[in-house]
Amino acid sequence: MKKLQSLVLLCFVLISHFGLAQATLNLHQKLIELFPKAEITVIENLEGYSESYQLILDEPLDHKNPQKGTFKHYIYLSHLDFNKPMVIETHGYNTNNIKSEVSKLLNANQIAVEYRFYGKSRPEPLPWEYLTNDQAIEDYHDIVMKLKQIYSGKWISTGISKGGETSLIYKSKYPNDVDVAMPYVAPLINTQEDPRTINHDRTVGTVECRAKITAFQRAVLENREAVLKEFTQYAEEKKMTFTEVSFNESLEYAVLEFPFSFWQWGGKCDAIPSVTATPKELFDYLNDIVGVGTYNDKNYFKYLPSYYQHLSELGYYGFDLTPVADLLQAVKSSSNDRFAPKDVTIKYNPKYINKVRKYVENKGDKILYIYGGYDTWFSCSPTPNPKLDALKMVLPTGSHSTRVKDFPEKDKELIMETLSRWLEIKDPAEKK
Repeated sequence: MKKLQSLVLLCFVLISHFGLAQATLNLHQKLIELFPKAEITVIENLEGYSESYQLILDEPLDHKNPQKGTFKHYIYLSHLDFNKPMVIETHGYNTNNIKSEVSKLLNANQIAVEYRFYGKSRPEPLPWEYLTNDQAIEDYHDIVMKLKQIYSGKWISTGISKGGETSLIYKSKYPNDVDVAMPYVAPLINTQEDPRTINHDRTVGTVECRAKITAFQRAVLENREAVLKEFTQYAEEKKMTFTEVSFNESLEYAVLEFPFSFWQWGGKCDAIPSVTATPKELFDYLNDIVGVGTYNDKNYFKYLPSYYQHLSELGYYGFDLTPVADLLQAVKSSSNDRFAPKDVTIKYNPKYINKVRKYVENKGDKILYIYGGYDTWFSCSPTPNPKLDALKMVLPTGSHSTRVKDFPEKDKELIMETLSRWLEIKDPAEKK
């Protein structure tokens, strides 16, 4: 009898192990069938997931003309259950495998997609004519259509900042690809130098705080030589080079950027150094808020695709030269075109985002917007028609890093109740 029991137990264990192995094989095999030309690699699981894969796709440069060639496109799949919701995070830049807040809130599967021509998905030389939002949206559409063959739950798109803007563009182009869109701190920008951003920085907060910001900007440039010494020493320590944009020019751009970044990232007025602060104190605070490394050679190269997109389709912001115009030596223009790729023709199309805005504001049901009221990009947020089944949540003093977790409990309850209704689930966080 004992031998029979042992044999039954052994069979049970073998069957269990075989079942687990078969389940793993099934997902892997399904991915191979869906993406036959992709390089598929098992990667470490993020918290809560049972299987995870990096997929490197042979993505068409031009979806209308696949014969134009392909590029290596990196995406990351985190699996929980074929029947649970799937979150697609439309990253606006490069990405690693990071669990989104939406995936945590909904206990969902996740696919994180690097934006074409950023990070590891950047071909060299870069074929600029194929860096368009419409081409990127086709990337997402193809990925979603394939994965929908194996993931039967509700679909949610999300993204942060430029990635959130991408989720809105995606929703406007393919309204039925996802059931819900949940963009974070996403602007829809009117022009290459949207005046709403400058108006925001001139009116947000208190008069005293804004005056302190201007005084700080002027103090940095009035102490230019001493601050530049601190800057160059910092660059040497960090092994940064500034050949594309000189130290002097970088300092001026950082000073001009300061008000935008201060409000964007939730700067504290009490922390702004006085005009009598030491050059090191002035530089350190400027660096804390703006990040002077933005202008080094490595990041200059890294962000070329971003500036190309902003100046061709997405729109951007301009610098307010007025507070320090008399102290500027290198910067003569309010435009960000200084950081765009050279020897590339860039023609701005103002109709592109206007069309997206028209859709999301007038037809965009089941879009849940998250914003911080102090964030400079909030000034460019869409305003959905009150008749829509949409929800725009604004944390009054929130920054660009505002997330659902930062809202008061009552607001968090409203967010989760709305998601539950839209996704037709009783408890999004309920685990099997």
